[in-house]
Formats: sequence, structure tokens, C-alpha cells
Amino acid sequence: MDKKSIRSEALLYHSQGRPGKIEVIPTKATTNQRDLSLAYSPGVAEPCIDIANNIDDVYKYTAKGNLVAVISNGTAVLGLGDIGPEAGKPVMEGKGLLFKIYADIDVFDLELNTTDVDEFIRTVKILEPTFGGINLEDISAPACFEIEERLKEELNIPVMHDDQHGTAIISAAALINALEIVGKDISDAKIVVSGAGASSISCNLLYVSLGARIENIFMFDSKGLIHPDRDNLDGKKPLFVNDRLPADISLAAALKGADVFIGLSRGNVLDKEMIQGMASDPIIFAMANPTPEIPYEDAIESRPDCIMATGRSDYPNQVNNVLGFPYIFRGALDVRAHEINEAMKIAAVKALAFLAKKPVPDIVNLAYGDVNLVFGRDYIIPKPVDPRLITEVATAVAKAAMDTGVALRPIEDWDAYRFELSSRLGLDNTLTKVIETKARQNPKRVVFADAENVSVLKAARVVVEEKIAYPILLGNVTRIKGLMEEYSIEMPQAIILDPFTPHSDQEAQRLHLYGEILFEKRQRKGITKQEAQAQMKRRSYYGAMMVEQGDADAMIGGLLRNYPATVRPAIQIIGARENVGKIAGMHILMTRKGPIFVADTTINHELDASDIADIAVLVAEQVRSFNIVPRIALVTYSNFGSVAHGESALLMREATAILHQRHPDWIVDGEMQAHMALDKELLQEMHPFSKLAGHRANVLIFPNLSSANIAYNLLGEVAGIEMIGPVLLGLRKPVHILQLGASVREIVDMVGIAVVDAQRLDHP
Repeated sequence: MDKKSIRSEALLYHSQGRPGKIEVIPTKATTNQRDLSLAYSPGVAEPCIDIANNIDDVYKYTAKGNLVAVISNGTAVLGLGDIGPEAGKPVMEGKGLLFKIYADIDVFDLELNTTDVDEFIRTVKILEPTFGGINLEDISAPACFEIEERLKEELNIPVMHDDQHGTAIISAAALINALEIVGKDISDAKIVVSGAGASSISCNLLYVSLGARIENIFMFDSKGLIHPDRDNLDGKKPLFVNDRLPADISLAAALKGADVFIGLSRGNVLDKEMIQGMASDPIIFAMANPTPEIPYEDAIESRPDCIMATGRSDYPNQVNNVLGFPYIFRGALDVRAHEINEAMKIAAVKALAFLAKKPVPDIVNLAYGDVNLVFGRDYIIPKPVDPRLITEVATAVAKAAMDTGVALRPIEDWDAYRFELSSRLGLDNTLTKVIETKARQNPKRVVFADAENVSVLKAARVVVEEKIAYPILLGNVTRIKGLMEEYSIEMPQAIILDPFTPHSDQEAQRLHLYGEILFEKRQRKGITKQEAQAQMKRRSYYGAMMVEQGDADAMIGGLLRNYPATVRPAIQIIGARENVGKIAGMHILMTRKGPIFVADTTINHELDASDIADIAVLVAEQVRSFNIVPRIALVTYSNFGSVAHGESALLMREATAILHQRHPDWIVDGEMQAHMALDKELLQEMHPFSKLAGHRANVLIFPNLSSANIAYNLLGEVAGIEMIGPVLLGLRKPVHILQLGASVREIVDMVGIAVVDAQRLDHP
């Protein structure tokens, strides 16, 4: 993404709607005066009294135990340097967002307007009663070392400076596995390091804890080798002085015979020649972001025997801090550890290293487009979408805290704890990440039928930049280019076509051919040849015909037109798959407990029991394509015959019987009320015979379009649940329809689904 476009997009992202990225929401009922009297005066006095009598009860009655402070003074913000606390606040909010979405940890971000170490430490100390943990962030060296060390000594809650230890933990896990693959011992490995900042110092201290020897580590800063002859070494650099090489040696010369290169400096400090002198099977961790110390392609070309890791997501072996800090704090908080010690960090390292060796879940393989990701040179650390990270890393950290005596609330039932961890966010909540990551593995040509719209054009640019799809934009060429220029949307590779006014002989011939094909398809459906040619000048018809004829792989439309105007061309031109009686519409509701798939939300007004069963089958097929097991509830106002009569109750009862007969092994049941389908404990208690008993439904099938449409719209608006859809089910080729007013993010999500569907057609 070019700087101009990312600037405008980022500023809009942070400013639109409620400014910023996080908010505080109540966790208790506040609907009436009694609730408020319990939440505040007079009821709030009771927990206050108990906490005054037993200070540990603060963890019982308040959010302290799940609340982390992300604290910075803005002196070393990302690659921006000392930009001040206010300017650093968006980053701290972003860190809080990652804590929440990956580990369900609540965060207050605190930006302190001081560069005085003592003042910083005193401020954090007096805040200790508020928080269960402290995450220090973006504080310049050497102050960050003293601040963390003193706070760890003086506070009774866990403290970690993630800039130091996050990269250390992730890269250490990768290094352990890489050394194992090439058959080298860490104690013998010659390690050359570019960069001597806080992260580099912490990385190498952790490598030493794992067995590396300081005399084998040769660290370079901007002035050269960290050597005892130098008199300009500050902070903790003196820990890594090494006189086994000359003081004036170059980085290139130091790399001769090196087993490992660790880059935590700046882009392009290495070239192909410099790494050719490294030892056999070299390990190259070029972790400068966004430009590594050496381009991935150059390293692989120069040394095909190397194991390469970077900080980037578009290459194998990404060293990403999000693999560590959310789960380290999760484990520490859950046992009420009063510190994060070396044993806990090493436990996280070993858990990550071990997880990479375990069979990879299908949902991860799906995300990365590989038939089978296997431990090896291109897979030495887990992927960020791996749903096992929270259970494996947090559990290992919690156990280490207990083993080293720093846990104040030991865990007794580990099976129950692991279940609690896996339930915090819903293991299916990685769905959108999985879809878009999968799409990147084999991008497809996607027609945007409503390209004369700024949101559509911005979404098209996103899918290009994220390598999800190759956009084909339909509309008036002058108007589209004008919008792109006005809003600084640069997409030189995008194809722009105007069905109404062809701009070349080739386009005119294609338009005429499309009209002939439409006439052939619809000549006995009341359409004339002239009408077919006229229809082809409508973008929804033209786009659908491009997909039908193989000139595109999928189509996205409907943003600027009513729903039938986009669905009708898809049905007339592409049509239903063989043995599909009813095309259906599905919405995906992205809830905290995982996605809920709702149908039929958009197509069919009148349904019989067989139709409903058929639609349930279509939804189940789509859900399985995301590697999620469908748990289907046929919902209405009745529970298992509680209403003897009533059209929709009888309809869903009969449809359930059809599904039970066709698919006796499926988790599907009905008729039932929606709340019963989503409350597995209540369903187990009231109706233990149900096939859904003990399960929370993730597929809701409604008796008619009206009820389904009302349900998803209410949930989206009132509950503020993110939605994807409507997804059309049952067509021979993928065409999906956008909601009126869909956001850029929602359009991108739909493109991702369309691409995954097109990929599935390539390999049915």
C-alpha cells in the first residue's frame, strides 16, 4: 500500500464512528433501578466492606484480575521514535485490542507524560491497586531496562516489557526448532547479531538462558562490533562484549562460518554475498519490519540450504509477538502470578516450539492453502490463526508460575482450565482471518458490479494490496477513474470495463457474444434477441455472464441496487447446481462465541418442509468448507411439540424429521426456540434427548424469509454484531450480494468468501 493511500485509510479507520479502537462496556445488568442500586449505591458498599476486610477479595468482586495496563511514554514508538505520549496512544489502543481479541484480556492504555525514570516508576507503582498486570510498551533504551527491573522488584503483579521479551520468546522458539532441524547444538552455534537495542539484548539473553554461550555471540550496533575496546557502550550492551574477533571487523567478515544471523536492526544491511560465507544450513532471522535485513527471495536464492524467518506475514516463519504476549499474560493472570519470571518465559518458548511439531489443525491448513503444514524448514513456529495457542501457551505459563512458587491461586483441574481457555473467545472466531488467508493462497478474478462507488473502489484496492483477488471493475470508465483520482485510490493493475459503452472492438465483440448467449438461454422464457442485447448492458447481467463464460471467477454486486436486481441475473445466467432445488441466502453473524450461520435470509418467501431441509443441507456444506462442524437448529416459537398446532411449528417439525432420516449422524434438531438452541446447558437440562443437547447451535434455520431477515437485521443493529453476507448458496459459480451501505471491511470479507468458493470449484 502506498503511503498516501494508507494514510487516508488509517485516519478514516481511527476517526469514523466512535473515535479510537476500544471502549468500556458493562458486564452486569443495568436495565432497572434495582440493578443500579446493586451496581452503585447502596449495594456497592457490600463488596467494598469485604475487600477492606480481605484485600484479596478485590479479585473476586472487581475486574482487576483480568485487567492489564498498557503503559508507555511514547519515546520509542514502532519505527517512529520519540513522538510523545499522545502520538503513541493509537499504538497502545491497538495493543489493547490485540490483548482482547486473542486472549480476552481487558486493557486500559496509559500514556505518561514523563521521561524521568523515577517519576515513571512512581506513577506506575501507585496504580498497582487498579491492575492485575502491567505491559510496558515503546519505551526507549536504556531507560526501559531500569524501569522494568525496578517495577518487577517493587510490584506484586506481573510486569513485562513486550518490546524486550515478546520478540525474544517467539524467536527463541523458532531458533530451537531451526537448530533441531539442521542438527546443531545451541551451545556450539556461532551467532552474529545486527542490532543492539532493547529487543536484541533481551533476545540474546534468552538464547543464553536456553544454552547459547556469550562468547559465541557477536553483536553489532550502528558503530560496529560490541567489543571491550569501545568506550561508548551504554545500557546492557557491555553484557555482550566479545574480543574473539577484531574490534574493527565488518558484519560481512563476522558472518564467515556463522551458524545463525539474528537481525533486529534495519532493512537491507545484508546482501547475497554476505551470507554465502555462512556455515552449512545457515539460520537467518531477518526480523526488521517491514523491510527485512535481507529480502526473503535473495536469501533463498543465495543460500537454498538456509532456514529463513522474518517479521512479515507474507513469508514462511513469521516472528510475530502476537504469538506470545496475550497468552503469557493470560496464564499469569489466571494463577494470579506476582511476576513473569524467566521460567515462565522459557515455558512459553518451549510451548510454542512444541506446538509447531504437533499435527496442524485443518482450520490452519485451510487458512494457509496447504494440504498439510508439517514441521520443517518452512514451518518452525505456529501460525497466528492457530486456535491452540491460548490453551498451549497460557497453560504452560500458568504451570511454570506454580512450579516456581509465584502463583497465588493455583489451578487444580487442568482439563477444566483448558476448556475455559478454549471457550473464552470461541474457537471459531478465527473465521474471517482463515477465509482471507486462504484466499491469498490462490487469488481469483472477481467482478465488482458496482464500481462507481467509493467504498467498492476502496475495497478493491484492499483486496489487491492484501493479495486476495484480482478486481474487474464495471462501470463508466471516466467516472471510476475520477473517483479513484479524487480519493487517491491507486490501482493501476485493475481492469475497468463499461458494458454500456465498449471502449474497444474486443469489448464490443464480447458484449455482442454475451447477448447471444443470454438469448440462447432465455429465448423460451419470453426474451427477444434485442432485449437480450439490451440486458447485457446492465452491469449485473454483464458481470454474471463474465463468471458464466470463465472470463472471471466470481462476482460481487448489489451495493447500489435492490436485491432482486442482482440475484435475478445470477439465477438466469449461472443457475443452480445440479440437484439443488432452492437457491438460498445466508448471513454470518460474528459473535464473541463464534460465528452463527443464519438462513434463509434473502431469497425464498414460501417454503415447505422439504425446501427447509434442502436449505439446511446447503448451509451445512458451506459451513464445512470453513472447516467448522455444523450444529443445526430449526428454530420457531415451539419447543419439541410444546405447541400442538401452528403452521411454522409443524413445518419445522416435519423438516427436522426429513433431516434426521437423510442424515442420522448430523448434529441437527428442532423444532425449538432460538434461545434454547444457543443455551446448551438449558437444552441439556430441559430436553436431554435432543441431538443438540450439550451443543451450542452455530446454524439457525428459520421457517420463512421474514423471520430470518428480521432476526439478522435486529442482531446486527441492536447488538452491534459484525455480519458477513448475504452469501448465495446453491449456484453453479460464486455470485455474492452486498448489503446496501456495506462497509469496506464487509465488502472485503465477501470477496474473501467468493474467492474461497471459486477455489473450491477448482478442486471439488
